[in-house]
This record gives sequence, C-alpha cells and structure tokens, in this order.
Amino acid sequence: MPTPSLASLPIRRLTLRDLAACADLSEDRGWPREEHKWGFLLTAGKGYGIDDPDGGLVSACVVTEYGPQERPALAAIGMVLVAERHTRQGVARRLMRHVVSAMGTTPLTLHATPYGRPLYEELGFKVTGRAEMVCGRFTPGGPQPVVATRSATAEDLTAILRLDEQVFGTDRTHIVTRLPAFADQLRVAEEDGRIIGYAAAWPNMDTHVVGPLIARDTSVAQALITALAAHTDRPLRTDIDVRHTELLAWAKERGLASVAFNSVMSYGVTELPGDWSRRFAPVTVAAG
Repeated sequence: MPTPSLASLPIRRLTLRDLAACADLSEDRGWPREEHKWGFLLTAGKGYGIDDPDGGLVSACVVTEYGPQERPALAAIGMVLVAERHTRQGVARRLMRHVVSAMGTTPLTLHATPYGRPLYEELGFKVTGRAEMVCGRFTPGGPQPVVATRSATAEDLTAILRLDEQVFGTDRTHIVTRLPAFADQLRVAEEDGRIIGYAAAWPNMDTHVVGPLIARDTSVAQALITALAAHTDRPLRTDIDVRHTELLAWAKERGLASVAFNSVMSYGVTELPGDWSRRFAPVTVAAG
C-alpha cells in the first residue's frame, strides 16, 4: 500500500484519549512531555491533529476560546507541533489555515517562537507584544512585601473571576475554575478585605510555572511570587510581558534568569483586550 500524502490526511479533533500521543509528539521535537499541561489544554480547549498512518501524530495544536461559548471574544492557539520526520512539508501551514478558517471571525492570539513567527506572519498574524521567559531558583531578599497574601478558598472564586474578567478583557471561567485542580498553589493578595491580585503555581516537569499572574501593580505581583516561591522547593518559571520592566528586573535579582523571548501575535484585532498593566503573566503561553 502506498503511503498517503500529508495533504490528503484528514485533520480531526483531539480528545483526552490522545494525551499520550500529544506528549509523544512533544518529546519527538525535543520538548518535555508536559502531560499535565496537555491534559489541561485538551479539556479546557479544542485540540486539532493529523494522524500518522504509521502511528502517532503528524501534527497537533490546541485552541482555547474565551468569552460566550456561542460567540467567542478571543481564542488562543498553542502547542503547534509537527513530528520531526514530517517537518518542512507544509504541515503546520495546513493545520494553521484549518484552525484560522474554523474560528471564522473570532480574533486570535498566540505566542510565537522566532522559529514559528515567519509562518504566522505569512498567515496574517501581526506582532502586538513580547514576553520574556525567566526561570531559576528564587532567592528571597530585599524589603519584605507589604501586601498580604494567602491561599485562595472556594469563597474567593466569585471575586477572582470578576477581577480576572476585568484584567483579561473577556470571560475565562472555564480556565479559572480549573486552577484549583490544575495548580499546586492558588494564592490571592488582599487589601482591606478586597482581592487585588491572584496567582497560581502549577507543576511542569521539574519546575513550578507561575501563571496566571494578575495584580494591581508590581508590588502586588512581587508579593504573590514571593509567597508562591516560599511554598515550593522547585525552580520557578514564568513568562512576563516585557512592558513590566520593573518586575523582570526584580525577578532576575532574585535568581530567575532569562531563557527565551516569544512574540505575542494577533489576528483580526490590533491589540488584545483587557488591561495589560495588571496582566503580568499568562496561565501558559499556549493558552494566551
């Protein structure tokens, strides 16, 4: 039997049953398997993939929609991967075109590596921002945070959701309500009994990823990171909007080193909704 051409292989929706195949694809490209993150994304969003006739996946990606279910206000594309043996054959382009078409008029966003950016530009995505990944063992130092933080409780959920929608610019209840199960820590910052920020730390291989990180200002963001770091023995990793220069400088003084830069890109919208000044880091770059 002749091997079908890549262009003729159907694109289908992925489910949690494809979790191991997605992790295998990550590993094939030299990424960590990240099964915990794949599971989160495949349940909170929509996975798309192409099956390899020889087994496994040729390609995969995940789309996370935000806002009303019947008319999303924004969708984030992430985890765009092509198996090493099928690279440079137009597979990623075909998969991305399928996703863009499937999303219709919904504005799109993604975090692009320098390697992937030319393809996204070819498809009409524009650079609207930049994020810097920092990672390392957090070393406490300097003045102690004056902002009080504590572990979040179920009673905080309504206030967290309200704050998150204000800052992110659209509803993402399906993400926030999954955080208590997904993350090892979920903390809030309080002032006069009012929640002014929140952050999670979730396990990813040998690190804890800080995200989302929503805070009234830099001092609140610092207090949340400091508290999360105090309750883990793992290195921290996070992706900070480069406009938050003060927080980035502080994080590097505390032992987190620059690892990489990603371009924040959008399609169908000139800038992302919400209040960037209070949005310090995403849940994961794969979900916008």
